[in-house]
Amino acid sequence: MVRKRRLAQAIGLVLISVLGAGGWVVGNGEAAVTTPPPGAAAWRADHSLSRSLPDPASASPAAVARLFASLTDAQQRELAQRHPLTVGNLDGAPVRLRYQANFLAIKAEKAARERDGRSAEGYAGFLRPGRQILAFDPRGRGQIVEVYGDMAAARRTAVVVPGSDSDLGSFDRAGDPYGTPSRMARALHTKMAQKAPGTPTAVIAWSGYTTPVGLGPDAATGRLAEAGAPRLNRLLAGLDATGVPAPTVLCHSYGSVLCGVAAPAMAPGTASDLVFLGSPGTRADTAAGLHTTARVWAARDATDWIADIPHTRLLGLGHGTDPTDPAYGARRVSADRAEGHTGYFAPGTDSLDNFADITLGAYAAVRCAADHQECRRDLV
Repeated sequence: MVRKRRLAQAIGLVLISVLGAGGWVVGNGEAAVTTPPPGAAAWRADHSLSRSLPDPASASPAAVARLFASLTDAQQRELAQRHPLTVGNLDGAPVRLRYQANFLAIKAEKAARERDGRSAEGYAGFLRPGRQILAFDPRGRGQIVEVYGDMAAARRTAVVVPGSDSDLGSFDRAGDPYGTPSRMARALHTKMAQKAPGTPTAVIAWSGYTTPVGLGPDAATGRLAEAGAPRLNRLLAGLDATGVPAPTVLCHSYGSVLCGVAAPAMAPGTASDLVFLGSPGTRADTAAGLHTTARVWAARDATDWIADIPHTRLLGLGHGTDPTDPAYGARRVSADRAEGHTGYFAPGTDSLDNFADITLGAYAAVRCAADHQECRRDLV
């Protein structure tokens, strides 16, 4: 009887944490987008090069990279023009070719929506000169990935993985100046340029998976993280296949759940560092439990409400140990002067400085969360 009562109390604690944080979102949950975008069938059927093209659903990024390396520039452009949605989302394809393909795909989707009387709000912004769209998928709530900086020249790179409510429509949202994927990535790229003006850098804002909406059932389970994790790992493998240096992967909020799920399957050397910030848990009890070759870091500011949720897992709810708990074993860094759950990339914060220093490999400059310098052990 005592064990049953304790179990009921624990279940109630998890439920109360989610309800109290903002309430359950009514509905059947988000449908995860995991398959290649429309056009994959036409791509597979294209034999214009007198050879089979790599299957977008199963070919490795390394195989994709080998195909494009064997083509002339003209052949690459022809494929991008005929199959913009496929080439634009094909990990392992040349980065600049993907930018060109996604410009065509976004332009076509904008025109189709206007013809059909559907909203095309925001699409014009993605077509502005200078934007570098690495992936674009209009299905569902939409997914988009953007690069800040010169990926071809970069010696230091980062990937920002956002949490709930991140999608095509919110990517450029103006109301949260440092909480959207685009603004987090821009802020980090700017800070890195300030700290190391002679070092070529690039930051990817990766809104490339179906995220939870609000703080409902999807946010309390790992279902969407499990669906999105292979997409993150394909991105990292694609960067590696095209010669991009292994990035620091910064995982915010529910994004840290996805990174925790993805970590054991990350190919060794495709991520240099994993940084969990504002995390509800990573679905691993310890940093060692992630089974990753990447260095593992964690940050949480004193005003972040995420600290108030129970960091536990029970009956599929919750995401486990707080990565800022010393027992977890991550390298804990300061987030002083950050405010709330979405303030980690604001200028003037310890967290933004630390994220830039970690990405730049300037470990001696990293400020640890504790008074002693345990977060820099074995690095300086």
